[in-house]
Amino acid sequence: MKGKLFLILFALPFFGVGVWMLITIGSNVIDASQMKDWEPTQARLIDAGYETHSGDDSDTYEAYASYTYVYRGQDYTNDRIAIAGGADNIGDYQRDIGRLLSNAKNRSQQIEIYVNPDNPQDAVIDRNLRWGLVGFKSIFLLVFGGVGLGIIVMTLRAPKPKVMSDPKYKDRPWLANEKWQTATIKSSSKTAMYIAWSFAVFWNLVSAPLPFVVYREFVEKDNYAGLIGLLFPLVGIGLLVFAFRRTLEWKRFGPAPVTLDPFPGAIGGHVGGTIDINLPHDPGLKFLLSLVCIRSYVSGSGKNRRRSESVKWQKTQWLQARSGVNGTRLSFRFDVPADITESDAEKSGDDYYLWRLNVKAELPGSDIDRDYEIPVYATGRESRFISEHIIETDRKENRKIDDLAAQARIQEKSGIHGTELFYPAGRNLGSKLVGVIVGGIFAASGWFLVFSEGQPVFGSVFGVVGSLIVLGALYSVLNSLQVIRDGGTLRTERRILGVPVSRQHMRRDEFLRLSKKVSLQTHSGGNHTRYFSVFAEDIHGQKIVLGEGFKGSAEADAAIRIIARKLGLALQEMPAGEKNLEGFNVLTADG
Repeated sequence: MKGKLFLILFALPFFGVGVWMLITIGSNVIDASQMKDWEPTQARLIDAGYETHSGDDSDTYEAYASYTYVYRGQDYTNDRIAIAGGADNIGDYQRDIGRLLSNAKNRSQQIEIYVNPDNPQDAVIDRNLRWGLVGFKSIFLLVFGGVGLGIIVMTLRAPKPKVMSDPKYKDRPWLANEKWQTATIKSSSKTAMYIAWSFAVFWNLVSAPLPFVVYREFVEKDNYAGLIGLLFPLVGIGLLVFAFRRTLEWKRFGPAPVTLDPFPGAIGGHVGGTIDINLPHDPGLKFLLSLVCIRSYVSGSGKNRRRSESVKWQKTQWLQARSGVNGTRLSFRFDVPADITESDAEKSGDDYYLWRLNVKAELPGSDIDRDYEIPVYATGRESRFISEHIIETDRKENRKIDDLAAQARIQEKSGIHGTELFYPAGRNLGSKLVGVIVGGIFAASGWFLVFSEGQPVFGSVFGVVGSLIVLGALYSVLNSLQVIRDGGTLRTERRILGVPVSRQHMRRDEFLRLSKKVSLQTHSGGNHTRYFSVFAEDIHGQKIVLGEGFKGSAEADAAIRIIARKLGLALQEMPAGEKNLEGFNVLTADG
């Protein structure tokens, strides 16, 4: 209750700003409508011009005027210029009308004004509605009012937290989550679509004035640094495109719920089930399904406080499209080890675990990409209704796919010293170029701030971080790795642009096992991707890398099988009790 009250109190100032802007916009629109019936008359200017108000960040302008007029034989004096009063810098309106009135006064010219026939003391020079000002105020209305109203509505509609000490949750804790009452669980796609549109609209409303500000800074003040502000509208366009694509995805594939078998998913047993998609059945289609256990935690404090995610366990598999009630049905089953943390039904506290399913496929038109947060608990149960034939067929097909993917990353040749494996420069080029571009933007912005804007501290931070990102990405792109089996020795050589930078070796008679370890983890939306390196380990604990850049645990396991075969190393399953929690392999070598 205290938490809800705090959120409502926090939201009220935002909501109040929105309400105030709504009142002022509404008042201006009503005034403009009523002024259409006001009568024109001539007035003589007493004083006119505009004033400049200098602030910390920018200047604002306010036109002023005083004038006298005769209406129905009575003299009146007024100083109202427009519907909305006050100073602003929205366009050049204040300066333009101030100059126009000042010139008319200097030339002793009369001006036309509009008088309220019901109250002749009420008059105005310009009765037109300033749509630019209305648009600017509407940003505050939608952003502040929308955020405030959204927080209030979500707070009031939020379900009451379940008390986990309640006896009915003791044996079935997953029922504390309103979305986990049955085995059929909806994806987060519809919510993600609404969030995408909300964020896109919010971002574009906030950044909408920037092109005008940038234009003024660039044209009038020759401030080239101001061009950086154009990045925000460009990002806004990208967000709108993303929101539009999420909408197309939702409309094309529908809810696509997952039905778990068993329910809930079982640690020490199976996580299995079916996904029904509104898509005409095509037996040639394949879908990539990922099951991941994620630790969600809060790091930092104060302004640096943020929530992060890290993968604790992950498996992927390719699924064959089969006929279903809605067109396409996917059947799946994962074997889950017994030593992994359960779901947190209420996701309470700063540190909790969640389990997420993701299904994706690149299809003609809109691609499918769905996330499901599912309950997984240590029940040890197994699937009862998933066909063993389907699972075995998909398992064989997955092994072929993983072998082909791993093989594509490993180049083999016979050299003068024996078998050679080669990993050329330019591996995973696309993701590395993104790092170069992002790091380059950070670095360029930082050094520009240092040398052109006199911001040494802030700019240096940007410059150093960006430079490190660029260097790391360039190293990943430009380095190559060569692995050689030379008689009784395994040797590796790392090169950058063909220049050797490091060498390692290991005696084959001291070789103990092959292992895999996560070398890179990327996170985009709800999708986590892990890249693995493969190591050889000897009886002394020394490790040398024999392969890298393998996408996902299954591909890394396939790489282990291929590397062992090419280098003449026999593999056997590691005893369950020897499994390494940091991701080291489930396979050992009998040398």
